[in-house]
Parts: sequence; C-alpha cells; structure tokens
Amino acid sequence: MRKSVLLAACFTTLSLLLGGCASSLTGDSYSRDEARRVQTVRMGTIESLRPVKIEGTKTPIGGAAGAVIGGVGGSAIGGGRGSIVTAVIGAVAGGLLGSATEEGLTRTQGVEITVREDDGSTRAYVQAVQENEIFRIGDRVRIMTVDGTSRVTR
Repeated sequence: MRKSVLLAACFTTLSLLLGGCASSLTGDSYSRDEARRVQTVRMGTIESLRPVKIEGTKTPIGGAAGAVIGGVGGSAIGGGRGSIVTAVIGAVAGGLLGSATEEGLTRTQGVEITVREDDGSTRAYVQAVQENEIFRIGDRVRIMTVDGTSRVTR
C-alpha cells in the first residue's frame, strides 16, 4: 500500500514538472527578457506555408522523474536481491520512458512561413501554430526581431 502511494506521488510530481516546462513558441508569446525591449520591425508578403513539427523539450527532468518512478515500481517486485535488481531495471526503463514522454508531451505543431520581405530578401520563419491566427499566401505580415528571436504576425 505504501509503495503504491509513493508511486502515485512520483507520477503526479512528474506530470506537474513536465507541464511547468512547456513554453510557448507562438507569434504572440514573449519571454520576460524580451518584454520592454526594442524590436526591429520588417514588413513582407507570405510566399509559402508549410506545416512542420516542433520537437519537444529534452531536459533531464523527464528522465530523472521516470527513473525515480521506475525504481520505486521495480523495487515493489520481488524481495531481497531480486528487489534491488528489479529496482535498477525499473529505474533504467523508467528513465528512458520518462525522457520519451517529456519530448512527446511538449512536441507541438508548427508552421514554416516563407516571407518575401520589402527589401527583396526571402526568409523562412518557424513558429508554433496559433488557433486564432491563420496565415495565407499573399498576406502582408510584420516580422519582429529581438535578440535574434523573430516572430511573424499580422
């Protein structure tokens, strides 16, 4: 009974940690460091759009949390030395599974936006898809850049 409560607590902690790691990659999201900073604004016209996948985060948190959960779960199997062996196997398997779970949960749908800018240059920008913003070929857009991070908006 005690081990199942500990396993449930570890799983809850993993869920909260992974949810807290998610950051937004949409065009209307700014980090705290970007707020109130001067941005370069360029204008252009969308030439092409392509759906892309933006891979998820790969921090040590997912693997570590998975290893803890797997180790606790594995130690519940068997007794004596068998319990130690299953705990180690559970920790390794849990670490791999936790890492893969973190990447999968934080993966997002993106769009590659190719823009012919008013200065004649053509550049492609990738950002997460936003529900309330639909881009179309031929749309006039603004490209805002601060410290090397660019976003495309209307």
